[in-house]
Amino acid sequence: MSKIITKIVLTGGPAAGKTTLISRILKEFKQEDGWKVITIPESATDLISGFGIKPFGNCVSMEDFQYFVISDQLHKEQLALKATEMVPEENVLVIYDRAIFDDLAYITTEQFEKTLSYFGKSPDEVMAGYDAVLHLVTCAKGAEFAYNFGNAARYEDVSVAREKDDMTLKVWSSHPNLSIIDNSVDFEDKINRAIAKIYEILGQSVPEVSKHKYLIQMPDTSLLTSQLGATPVEMMQTYLINSSPNIERRIRQQKDGSGYLYFYTEKRIGDDGTRWVTERPISEKEYVNYLMECDAKLHPVLKQKYRFTFDERKMEIDIYPFSDEKAILFTYGKKDENCMIPDCIRIIQEVTGDPEFKNRRLAFRQKL
Repeated sequence: MSKIITKIVLTGGPAAGKTTLISRILKEFKQEDGWKVITIPESATDLISGFGIKPFGNCVSMEDFQYFVISDQLHKEQLALKATEMVPEENVLVIYDRAIFDDLAYITTEQFEKTLSYFGKSPDEVMAGYDAVLHLVTCAKGAEFAYNFGNAARYEDVSVAREKDDMTLKVWSSHPNLSIIDNSVDFEDKINRAIAKIYEILGQSVPEVSKHKYLIQMPDTSLLTSQLGATPVEMMQTYLINSSPNIERRIRQQKDGSGYLYFYTEKRIGDDGTRWVTERPISEKEYVNYLMECDAKLHPVLKQKYRFTFDERKMEIDIYPFSDEKAILFTYGKKDENCMIPDCIRIIQEVTGDPEFKNRRLAFRQKL
C-alpha cells in the first residue's frame, strides 16, 4: 500500500486559533490509529523569538525579514516532505502553521516574486505544493475579548490584526481548496468546524460529536483489551496557579507511541460568560518548567484512557488510580439515538454535564 500524504496549510490573522487547532489535530489523528502528523512551525515566530531577527525595532527591513522567513520555510518544508518518506505510517498529515504565501501579506508582489526567484521557485509552483488551505479568522473579528498579546512575536493591535487577516485571505484566495473558518458561534465550534473540514479533505466521514458521560463500575481491563480491542493511553493533567481571575491554566502529558506529547491550555471567560479555550503543544522542557507553577490545592489528575469502538460508536473509559471501584465512560454518537453498551460494562448513572465529575473537581476531591 502506498503512502497517503495530505498537506494542509493553517493560516489567518493573529490570534485565530491555529495553535489550538494543531493541538486538536494531534489528539484527533493518533499514532495508535495509524496516523503520523508532521507539523511545520511558523517561521516568523521562530526567527523573532529565537534569533532576534525582526522587522521592527530598527533590526531589518520587512523585505529582508521575509527573505529569512521564506528561506527558513522552504528548508522546513523540504525536511518535512523527506520525513514523510521515512516514517512507517501509511497515512501522513503534514500541517503548516502558516506557509510561504503568508509572506505576501507583508511585502509587495514584486518583492515576493523576487525572493522566490532567488530560491529557484515560482508562485504557481509553491501554491501547487499544498493540498488545502484553512483560513481561521482572527478573534479580532467577532471575539475581541480573546485577542491578546501573549505571543511575544505578535505586535499587532486589534485594527492591524483585522487588516492582516484580510490581506492573508486575499493572498491565498487563488488556491482551489480554500476554506474559511469564522467566529460565528464560539471557539469550540470553530475548532470543531475546522476538524470537520480536515476530515472532508481526507475523504473521510466526520466522527459523531454528541458526547455522553457515565459513571460505571470498574471494568475488567483484560476484557476491554481482549474483547473490545481497547487501546490504553496514559495521561496526566496538572492545574497551574491562575494568572488572572478570568484565566484558568493547565498542562497535560499524554503517551504517544513510545514517547510523550505535552500541551499547555488556557480557558478564558469573557464578561458575557463566553468561553475561549486555547491549547498549544509544548516541549518537554517547557512542560517541566510549567510544573513549577502547579496549584498546590489541586492534585494532578492521572488516568489510563481506554479507547475502542462498539456498535459503530467511539467510546472511551477513564480509569483513575484513586478509585478501585468506579470509572468514567464516554460515548460518542448520533443525537437521540439509543446507545448500546458492551455487556462487560455496568452503568451506575449518567453524569453528562455534572460539574462534580469534571477533571478540575476530581483534581480537588480525588474521588469518584
